[in-house]
Amino acid sequence: MASHPESQTVEVDNTYFETVTYHNRHFQQYAIANLSYFQPIDEDELERLRVWHAVLNRVFDNRLLFPTLNRPRRILDCGYGTASWAIDVATQNPGCEVIAIDIYPFQPETVPENLYLQVDDLNNRFTFQAHNFDLVHSRLMSGAIHVNRWAGYLRDMLHVLRPGGWCQLVELHHNAQSDNGSLTEAHALRQWSTRYNESLNGLKDLRVAPRLPEMMRAAGFVDVEHRMIPLHTCDTRDYDIGIANRENVQQFLGSIAVYPFAERLEMPIQDVQLLVAQARVEADDPLLKLSYSLKGPGTR
Repeated sequence: MASHPESQTVEVDNTYFETVTYHNRHFQQYAIANLSYFQPIDEDELERLRVWHAVLNRVFDNRLLFPTLNRPRRILDCGYGTASWAIDVATQNPGCEVIAIDIYPFQPETVPENLYLQVDDLNNRFTFQAHNFDLVHSRLMSGAIHVNRWAGYLRDMLHVLRPGGWCQLVELHHNAQSDNGSLTEAHALRQWSTRYNESLNGLKDLRVAPRLPEMMRAAGFVDVEHRMIPLHTCDTRDYDIGIANRENVQQFLGSIAVYPFAERLEMPIQDVQLLVAQARVEADDPLLKLSYSLKGPGTR
Protein backbone atom coordinates (compact mmCIF):
# COMPACT_ATOMS: atom_id res chain seq x y z
CA MET A 1 0.00 0.00 0.00
CA ALA A 2 1.53 3.29 -1.12
CA SER A 3 2.31 5.83 1.56
CA HIS A 4 3.02 9.46 0.72
CA PRO A 5 6.42 10.52 2.07
CA GLU A 6 5.15 13.74 3.63
CA SER A 7 2.40 12.03 5.62
CA GLN A 8 2.74 11.29 9.30
CA THR A 9 -0.15 8.81 9.18
CA VAL A 10 0.54 5.61 11.11
CA GLU A 11 2.15 2.76 9.24
CA VAL A 12 -0.04 -0.22 8.38
CA ASP A 13 0.40 -3.13 10.77
CA ASN A 14 -1.42 -6.40 11.27
CA THR A 15 -3.85 -4.80 13.72
CA TYR A 16 -5.77 -3.22 10.85
CA PHE A 17 -6.02 -6.48 8.92
CA GLU A 18 -7.46 -8.57 11.76
CA THR A 19 -11.11 -9.50 11.34
CA VAL A 20 -13.89 -10.87 13.49
CA THR A 21 -17.03 -12.70 12.34
CA TYR A 22 -20.58 -12.04 13.56
CA HIS A 23 -23.51 -13.93 12.07
CA ASN A 24 -21.57 -14.92 8.94
CA ARG A 25 -20.40 -11.36 8.17
CA HIS A 26 -16.78 -10.22 8.52
CA PHE A 27 -15.84 -7.03 10.36
CA GLN A 28 -12.59 -5.27 11.15
CA GLN A 29 -11.67 -6.13 14.72
CA TYR A 30 -9.96 -2.77 15.35
CA ALA A 31 -13.06 -0.85 14.22
CA ILE A 32 -15.39 -2.88 16.42
CA ALA A 33 -13.10 -2.72 19.47
CA ASN A 34 -12.69 1.06 19.14
CA LEU A 35 -16.39 1.67 18.36
CA SER A 36 -15.31 3.29 15.11
CA TYR A 37 -17.20 1.39 12.41
CA PHE A 38 -19.87 -1.29 12.54
CA GLN A 39 -20.35 -2.22 8.89
CA PRO A 40 -18.89 -5.38 7.35
CA ILE A 41 -15.69 -5.34 5.33
CA ASP A 42 -16.36 -8.54 3.39
CA GLU A 43 -16.74 -8.87 -0.38
CA ASP A 44 -20.54 -8.54 -0.25
CA GLU A 45 -20.22 -5.15 1.41
CA LEU A 46 -17.41 -4.03 -0.90
CA GLU A 47 -19.61 -4.86 -3.89
CA ARG A 48 -22.48 -2.88 -2.36
CA LEU A 49 -20.17 0.12 -1.96
CA ARG A 50 -19.17 -0.16 -5.62
CA VAL A 51 -22.86 -0.14 -6.57
CA TRP A 52 -23.40 2.87 -4.28
CA HIS A 53 -20.58 4.72 -6.03
CA ALA A 54 -22.17 4.01 -9.42
CA VAL A 55 -25.54 5.26 -8.14
CA LEU A 56 -24.04 8.48 -6.83
CA ASN A 57 -22.19 9.04 -10.09
CA ARG A 58 -25.51 8.93 -11.92
CA VAL A 59 -27.22 11.14 -9.34
CA PHE A 60 -24.43 13.71 -9.63
CA ASP A 61 -24.30 13.49 -13.45
CA ASN A 62 -20.81 11.97 -13.22
CA ARG A 63 -19.42 15.06 -11.48
CA LEU A 64 -16.78 13.95 -9.02
CA LEU A 65 -15.85 17.47 -7.93
CA PHE A 66 -18.54 20.10 -7.39
CA PRO A 67 -16.31 23.17 -7.12
CA THR A 68 -14.36 24.19 -10.20
CA LEU A 69 -10.69 23.56 -9.46
CA ASN A 70 -8.00 24.92 -11.77
CA ARG A 71 -5.27 22.28 -11.87
CA PRO A 72 -5.52 21.00 -8.28
CA ARG A 73 -2.21 19.92 -6.82
CA ARG A 74 -3.40 17.77 -3.93
CA ILE A 75 -6.75 16.26 -2.86
CA LEU A 76 -7.58 14.39 0.35
CA ASP A 77 -10.29 11.71 0.44
CA CYS A 78 -11.54 10.84 3.94
CA GLY A 79 -12.96 7.34 4.24
CA TYR A 80 -12.10 5.88 0.84
CA GLY A 81 -13.91 2.52 1.21
CA THR A 82 -13.33 0.71 -2.09
CA ALA A 83 -11.31 3.72 -3.35
CA SER A 84 -13.71 4.07 -6.31
CA TRP A 85 -14.07 7.86 -5.96
CA ALA A 86 -10.35 8.36 -5.29
CA ILE A 87 -9.37 6.24 -8.31
CA ASP A 88 -11.72 8.17 -10.59
CA VAL A 89 -10.46 11.55 -9.34
CA ALA A 90 -6.81 10.53 -9.66
CA THR A 91 -7.42 9.21 -13.17
CA GLN A 92 -9.15 12.40 -14.29
CA ASN A 93 -6.46 14.59 -12.68
CA PRO A 94 -3.12 12.90 -13.45
CA GLY A 95 -1.14 15.95 -12.37
CA CYS A 96 -2.75 15.95 -8.91
CA GLU A 97 -1.68 13.92 -5.89
CA VAL A 98 -4.70 12.19 -4.35
CA ILE A 99 -4.25 10.91 -0.80
CA ALA A 100 -7.02 8.65 0.49
CA ILE A 101 -7.45 7.51 4.10
CA ASP A 102 -9.55 4.73 5.56
CA ILE A 103 -9.61 2.69 8.74
CA TYR A 104 -9.50 -0.56 6.76
CA PRO A 105 -6.55 -1.12 4.38
CA PHE A 106 -8.48 -2.29 1.34
CA GLN A 107 -6.16 -2.47 -1.65
CA PRO A 108 -7.68 -2.41 -5.17
CA GLU A 109 -5.99 -4.50 -7.83
CA THR A 110 -4.70 -1.43 -9.64
CA VAL A 111 -4.44 2.22 -8.64
CA PRO A 112 -3.16 5.25 -10.54
CA GLU A 113 0.42 6.26 -9.79
CA ASN A 114 -0.75 9.58 -8.34
CA LEU A 115 -3.05 7.91 -5.76
CA TYR A 116 -1.71 7.10 -2.29
CA LEU A 117 -3.82 4.91 0.00
CA GLN A 118 -3.17 5.24 3.71
CA VAL A 119 -4.65 3.81 6.90
CA ASP A 120 -5.76 5.80 9.92
CA ASP A 121 -8.77 6.26 12.16
CA LEU A 122 -10.41 9.55 11.21
CA ASN A 123 -11.74 9.84 14.74
CA ASN A 124 -8.18 10.87 15.60
CA ARG A 125 -6.84 14.32 14.78
CA PHE A 126 -5.35 14.82 11.34
CA THR A 127 -1.55 14.65 11.18
CA PHE A 128 -1.14 16.45 7.86
CA GLN A 129 0.53 19.82 7.68
CA ALA A 130 -1.60 22.96 7.50
CA HIS A 131 -2.66 24.39 4.13
CA ASN A 132 -1.78 21.19 2.28
CA PHE A 133 -4.79 20.38 0.08
CA ASP A 134 -6.89 22.09 -2.59
CA LEU A 135 -9.92 19.96 -1.73
CA VAL A 136 -10.94 17.64 1.09
CA HIS A 137 -13.65 15.09 0.30
CA SER A 138 -15.77 13.21 2.85
CA ARG A 139 -18.71 11.01 1.88
CA LEU A 140 -21.11 8.86 3.91
CA MET A 141 -19.17 9.09 7.17
CA SER A 142 -22.01 9.52 9.69
CA GLY A 143 -21.75 5.86 10.67
CA ALA A 144 -18.01 6.18 11.30
CA ILE A 145 -17.30 9.56 12.91
CA HIS A 146 -17.93 9.68 16.67
CA VAL A 147 -20.75 11.96 17.77
CA ASN A 148 -18.34 14.22 19.69
CA ARG A 149 -15.75 14.23 16.86
CA TRP A 150 -17.67 16.10 14.16
CA ALA A 151 -16.67 19.63 15.25
CA GLY A 152 -13.00 18.64 15.40
CA TYR A 153 -13.29 16.68 12.15
CA LEU A 154 -14.52 19.78 10.35
CA ARG A 155 -11.85 21.97 11.95
CA ASP A 156 -9.19 19.49 10.86
CA MET A 157 -10.44 19.71 7.29
CA LEU A 158 -10.26 23.49 7.38
CA HIS A 159 -6.78 23.36 8.91
CA VAL A 160 -5.32 21.26 6.08
CA LEU A 161 -6.97 23.23 3.27
CA ARG A 162 -5.02 25.81 1.34
CA PRO A 163 -6.48 29.34 1.37
CA GLY A 164 -9.36 29.28 -1.10
CA GLY A 165 -9.55 25.47 -0.96
CA TRP A 166 -12.79 23.55 -0.85
CA CYS A 167 -14.37 20.93 1.38
CA GLN A 168 -16.92 18.63 -0.27
CA LEU A 169 -19.19 16.50 1.92
CA VAL A 170 -22.05 14.15 1.09
CA GLU A 171 -24.13 12.53 3.82
CA LEU A 172 -27.20 10.30 3.78
CA HIS A 173 -30.26 10.98 5.90
CA HIS A 174 -30.92 7.42 7.09
CA ASN A 175 -34.67 7.71 7.66
CA ALA A 176 -36.71 6.60 4.65
CA GLN A 177 -39.33 9.15 3.63
CA SER A 178 -42.61 8.63 1.81
CA ASP A 179 -43.45 11.23 -0.82
CA ASN A 180 -47.17 10.59 -0.33
CA GLY A 181 -47.07 10.31 3.47
CA SER A 182 -48.11 6.66 3.53
CA LEU A 183 -45.11 5.42 5.54
CA THR A 184 -46.15 5.14 9.19
CA GLU A 185 -44.58 4.07 12.47
CA ALA A 186 -46.14 0.63 11.97
CA HIS A 187 -44.06 -0.03 8.86
CA ALA A 188 -40.96 -2.19 9.13
CA LEU A 189 -38.85 0.44 7.37
CA ARG A 190 -39.69 3.02 10.01
CA GLN A 191 -39.00 0.46 12.75
CA TRP A 192 -35.67 -0.38 11.08
CA SER A 193 -34.69 3.31 11.11
CA THR A 194 -35.74 3.71 14.73
CA ARG A 195 -33.74 0.65 15.81
CA TYR A 196 -30.70 1.72 13.84
CA ASN A 197 -30.68 5.17 15.41
CA GLU A 198 -31.21 3.60 18.84
CA SER A 199 -28.34 1.14 18.35
CA LEU A 200 -25.80 3.90 17.70
CA ASN A 201 -27.26 6.54 20.02
CA GLY A 202 -24.49 8.35 21.86
CA LEU A 203 -21.82 6.94 19.54
CA LYS A 204 -22.67 8.26 16.07
CA ASP A 205 -24.69 11.22 14.84
CA LEU A 206 -26.86 9.68 12.15
CA ARG A 207 -28.85 12.93 11.86
CA VAL A 208 -25.82 15.13 11.27
CA ALA A 209 -26.61 15.77 7.58
CA PRO A 210 -29.09 18.67 7.90
CA ARG A 211 -26.92 20.38 10.53
CA LEU A 212 -23.68 20.27 8.54
CA PRO A 213 -23.97 23.75 6.98
CA GLU A 214 -24.34 25.37 10.41
CA MET A 215 -21.54 23.23 11.85
CA MET A 216 -19.22 24.12 8.97
CA ARG A 217 -19.79 27.82 9.46
CA ALA A 218 -19.08 27.39 13.18
CA ALA A 219 -15.82 25.63 12.26
CA GLY A 220 -14.76 28.67 10.23
CA PHE A 221 -15.81 27.79 6.67
CA VAL A 222 -17.30 30.45 4.40
CA ASP A 223 -19.27 30.28 1.15
CA VAL A 224 -21.21 27.27 2.40
CA GLU A 225 -23.43 25.78 -0.30
CA HIS A 226 -25.98 23.14 0.62
CA ARG A 227 -28.58 21.15 -1.23
CA MET A 228 -30.84 18.21 -0.55
CA ILE A 229 -31.01 15.54 -3.24
CA PRO A 230 -33.89 13.03 -3.12
CA LEU A 231 -32.78 9.49 -3.83
CA HIS A 232 -35.74 7.32 -4.72
CA THR A 233 -35.67 3.58 -4.18
CA CYS A 234 -37.57 3.10 -7.45
CA ASP A 235 -37.01 6.28 -9.44
CA THR A 236 -39.42 6.44 -12.37
CA ARG A 237 -37.62 9.54 -13.71
CA ASP A 238 -34.41 7.65 -14.27
CA TYR A 239 -34.84 3.93 -14.69
CA ASP A 240 -31.14 3.11 -14.38
CA ILE A 241 -30.73 5.03 -11.12
CA GLY A 242 -33.83 3.38 -9.70
CA ILE A 243 -32.69 -0.13 -10.58
CA ALA A 244 -29.15 0.41 -9.28
CA ASN A 245 -30.35 2.05 -6.08
CA ARG A 246 -32.82 -0.77 -5.49
CA GLU A 247 -29.90 -3.21 -5.31
CA ASN A 248 -28.03 -0.89 -2.98
CA VAL A 249 -30.98 -0.39 -0.61
CA GLN A 250 -31.76 -4.10 -0.47
CA GLN A 251 -28.19 -4.90 0.59
CA PHE A 252 -27.85 -1.78 2.75
CA LEU A 253 -30.81 -2.74 4.96
CA GLY A 254 -29.17 -6.03 5.83
CA SER A 255 -25.45 -5.31 5.93
CA ILE A 256 -25.38 -2.28 8.22
CA ALA A 257 -27.94 -3.74 10.63
CA VAL A 258 -26.21 -7.01 11.53
CA TYR A 259 -23.81 -5.85 14.24
CA PRO A 260 -25.77 -2.87 15.66
CA PHE A 261 -29.03 -4.80 15.98
CA ALA A 262 -27.76 -8.23 17.06
CA GLU A 263 -24.81 -7.16 19.20
CA ARG A 264 -25.57 -3.68 20.50
CA LEU A 265 -29.35 -4.05 20.87
CA GLU A 266 -29.04 -7.79 21.60
CA MET A 267 -31.87 -8.65 19.24
CA PRO A 268 -32.08 -12.36 18.36
CA ILE A 269 -30.62 -12.77 14.90
CA GLN A 270 -33.89 -14.36 13.74
CA ASP A 271 -35.72 -11.15 14.70
CA VAL A 272 -33.11 -9.06 12.89
CA GLN A 273 -33.50 -11.15 9.75
CA LEU A 274 -37.29 -10.91 9.92
CA LEU A 275 -37.25 -7.12 10.31
CA VAL A 276 -34.77 -6.77 7.44
CA ALA A 277 -36.87 -9.03 5.21
CA GLN A 278 -40.03 -7.02 5.93
CA ALA A 279 -38.19 -3.73 5.35
CA ARG A 280 -36.88 -5.01 2.03
CA VAL A 281 -40.40 -5.86 0.86
CA GLU A 282 -41.60 -2.36 1.77
CA ALA A 283 -38.60 -0.75 0.07
CA ASP A 284 -39.78 -2.43 -3.15
CA ASP A 285 -43.39 -1.26 -2.78
CA PRO A 286 -44.04 1.44 -5.43
CA LEU A 287 -47.21 2.54 -3.63
CA LEU A 288 -45.16 3.90 -0.71
CA LYS A 289 -43.16 6.19 -3.05
CA LEU A 290 -40.10 5.95 -0.84
CA SER A 291 -36.99 8.06 -0.98
CA TYR A 292 -33.86 8.78 1.01
CA SER A 293 -32.19 12.16 0.89
CA LEU A 294 -28.58 13.13 0.39
CA LYS A 295 -27.20 16.31 1.88
CA GLY A 296 -24.35 17.70 -0.18
CA PRO A 297 -22.75 20.90 1.09
CA GLY A 298 -19.61 22.26 -0.44
CA THR A 299 -17.66 25.04 1.22
CA ARG A 300 -14.35 26.77 1.63
